[in-house]
Amino acid sequence: MENIPNNEFAFVVFGGTGDLTKRKLIPALFSLMKEERLSDKFSVVLVGRRDKDLNDYKKELLECVKTYSRCNAKNDEWELFSEKIVYCKFDFIDEDNGYDKLANILSFYENRIFYLAVAPEFFESIIRRLKEHKLIERKTGFQRIMIEKPFGYSLESARKLNEDITKIIPEKKIFRVDHYLGKDMIQNILSIRFGNSIFEPLWNQNYIDNIQIISTETIGVESRGAYYDNTGIIKDMLQNHILQMLALVAMEPPVNLEPESIRNEKVKVLNALRPFDKKSAMENIVRGQYDRGIVNGEEVLAYREEERVDKGSNTDTFIALKINVDNFRWAGVPFYIKAGKRLDRKGTEIIIQFKRLPGINFYSSLKNSKPDLLVIRVQPEEGLFFQINAKRPGSDIIEPVKMDYCQSCRIDYNSPEAYERIILEAIRNNSAIFTRWDELEYSWSFEKSIRDSFEGVIEKYPNYASGSNGPSKATELLKREGRIWWDRDKL
Repeated sequence: MENIPNNEFAFVVFGGTGDLTKRKLIPALFSLMKEERLSDKFSVVLVGRRDKDLNDYKKELLECVKTYSRCNAKNDEWELFSEKIVYCKFDFIDEDNGYDKLANILSFYENRIFYLAVAPEFFESIIRRLKEHKLIERKTGFQRIMIEKPFGYSLESARKLNEDITKIIPEKKIFRVDHYLGKDMIQNILSIRFGNSIFEPLWNQNYIDNIQIISTETIGVESRGAYYDNTGIIKDMLQNHILQMLALVAMEPPVNLEPESIRNEKVKVLNALRPFDKKSAMENIVRGQYDRGIVNGEEVLAYREEERVDKGSNTDTFIALKINVDNFRWAGVPFYIKAGKRLDRKGTEIIIQFKRLPGINFYSSLKNSKPDLLVIRVQPEEGLFFQINAKRPGSDIIEPVKMDYCQSCRIDYNSPEAYERIILEAIRNNSAIFTRWDELEYSWSFEKSIRDSFEGVIEKYPNYASGSNGPSKATELLKREGRIWWDRDKL
């Protein structure tokens, strides 16, 4: 990451006492300051509704930095950072005078970024009051709004929210955050595709058999039971993170690497997703909810037993599905998606399986060869895994040869957290890693086709044990087409 211009700016967080601020935003800002990625002329203004003694709160934040930041917090570094923290207590929904208080704090800063780490129902009210109190759309400096997901709860609510917000501020000032787009290996997808002549010419239906995007967790819903029970895996993962990864993998080469060129190509992919109907959903989607089980040697609760979850909940905690991208490049290539909680392993990977050559049918020594695979590992490790076939030395046996590059294992490499990149790119006004409205609209439309297809369908939950690899039907989804889910750890 490059350094930014030496501008004064204020980073204002609504929801300043929330978990996102403590676990992600403050540790990210501290790391950026420590590595001199930020101007030394910035302040962090935390807006919250709780009574907080500033000194006590700074001590809380220091513990969060020690726990969650990738950088060690030396005393002098923390003192320098803590001097930049201001806490502004007011009810940002009902207390209009609080915005005058905020305006006084920000009067020293022409450049302002407002991060809304609050629920979507508060977005419009906060932005409207920021404009009414002349805190945004000033003639000097820059003012930008960063909005944390979820952006709405459905296609209808997202459209309404977008309409309300864009009446107040233009699209170019809105930075919709999907933290997956800040992950280093997600950013690396374009470099892998368009920077290597061995991949891009093969990146189509003539050479690729299928693509799998797998994102699994061993944890349950933890303290997010109330939120998750109204969201589920489709809205929490598929509609945003996974569809964004799919769009980057499947997009056409942009005319250049400017933000709007990249976003334009992503939109085309999302628009080309084949919507589901009741018949195709029943055939190509597997949903699940976890039961009790053993994870990492410990017995864990079923989803319906989690805190703040409805005892008869039918919320999905697992989904596997086959997606079709209806364009020339990907005609006939299935995209298999798997995501879930309380599974047997944690990891996010994109697996590209290449087709077997027709000559294999004629050469007996090649009949048992494995397919060529390219695996992009997103988390917890970051890197590439490439598998091809070669002859075992001293024999006629063909076996897979594995080339494994672990980016996060390099001694001299310490990968920036996703939120560090997100904050930095917002300051630079680089919108490429933020979600444009039309991207969201198409992804919500796709989500709606799934939701409508299962309307009135009640699954027999729970249907998979915690610590397993999910419902058995997910395995059958690929098996019936002669394919398997790839597990990079077992290759």
